[in-house]
Amino acid sequence: MNTPTPIPPSTQTSTGKCPVNHSPSASNLDAQYKTPRTIQHDYQRIERDADGVWHLYVFDDAKTILRYSETTQMGFKAEMMNRMPHEMRTPILYLEGPAHLEQRKQTARFFTPKAVSGYRPAMEAVADAMMSKLQREQKTDLRQLSLSMAMRVVSEVVGLTNSRASGIEKRLDVFLREETRFKPGSLMHKIYNLTNQLYILLFFWLDVKPSIEARKKQPKDDLITYLIEQGYKDWEIFTESLTYGAAGMATTREFIALAGWHLLTKPALKARYLQTAEAERHAILHEILRLEPIVSVLKRRAADDIRIENDGQAVEIRKGDVIHIHVQTVNTDKTLVGTDGDQLCPMRDMHKQVVMPSVMSFGDGHHRCPGAYVAIYETDVFLQRLLRLDNIHIVHEPEFVWSDTSSGFETKNFVVAV
Repeated sequence: MNTPTPIPPSTQTSTGKCPVNHSPSASNLDAQYKTPRTIQHDYQRIERDADGVWHLYVFDDAKTILRYSETTQMGFKAEMMNRMPHEMRTPILYLEGPAHLEQRKQTARFFTPKAVSGYRPAMEAVADAMMSKLQREQKTDLRQLSLSMAMRVVSEVVGLTNSRASGIEKRLDVFLREETRFKPGSLMHKIYNLTNQLYILLFFWLDVKPSIEARKKQPKDDLITYLIEQGYKDWEIFTESLTYGAAGMATTREFIALAGWHLLTKPALKARYLQTAEAERHAILHEILRLEPIVSVLKRRAADDIRIENDGQAVEIRKGDVIHIHVQTVNTDKTLVGTDGDQLCPMRDMHKQVVMPSVMSFGDGHHRCPGAYVAIYETDVFLQRLLRLDNIHIVHEPEFVWSDTSSGFETKNFVVAV
């Protein structure tokens, strides 16, 4: 294992705590942003585009919308789920109102720190296996390693641990595919859609169905067992497994790769990360996520008229209007994080009420991501091992593509070697 390099003195920010050297002569001073930056807006708090979509850019307005009960979830295949047969229950991810709150309350126990401690052996086992694989092969796509890590943890939480065949992550990944470039109605478009449907059916028969059967014989403390106890039918459990699994896998694998990229290119921060206690390591990860949220835009639809004060004037968002909350811009709101909000500075002081250190990167309100703690914890377990490998270095920095499903960027071809 490498011995971490000494940490150079940091330039003090307004917090006096920042472990990152921001001085012009610092060797690790590269672009603070790794991903392509989305909207950075300094002029209007709220605006409406030519298509009638409202765009929000500051923390207070984002909080108002996300905590308001009269909005409904959009994005991440919500429109597709709304077309499911009416006799099927709405998946928890897309529920609204009292029913949603009750289900969130009942399922919250799967995402607590106590629950995460129970997942730790599985996290450590798969992380160790991934590091061994990397050392054997000497070079790999980091995103593929992070995919295996994220899928294993999601499987433990949901209860997808009795698959009849390997490759669950590939079958589940089909749900996240973007719309094809093939012309709608063409033969290739039909073949593409049939292939997707086949993979999703295989996910049911090879992964979900055997896990349901195993839980009926021997219940466990996981989501599938809970759904069985609530009387969910097999296809309803399938939709829950699909949405929870895809959401957890898609975002966490991207964050592991993104955080690894930051730490591999910032020697001083990497050294600090490897030397410090868990609380500060988690703070570093939260700050990376604040600066570059995996989900760049949160989408909602107004279920009733909403009134927001905008610089002394009232703005009326009408029932049915679509609202886009630009998370990366909200997370750099200087009234909340200070004037250095576009710089990476863990453990910064927030200038308003208590908020998560990653601000809105996990959302907010009744649809806030329930797996936030799980994601940070498993990322830390993985990176603690990756960054301690001898001579770990980047061979090819990742490329980016836009994902309409997650409303964020996905990394491609991120090659690391030892």
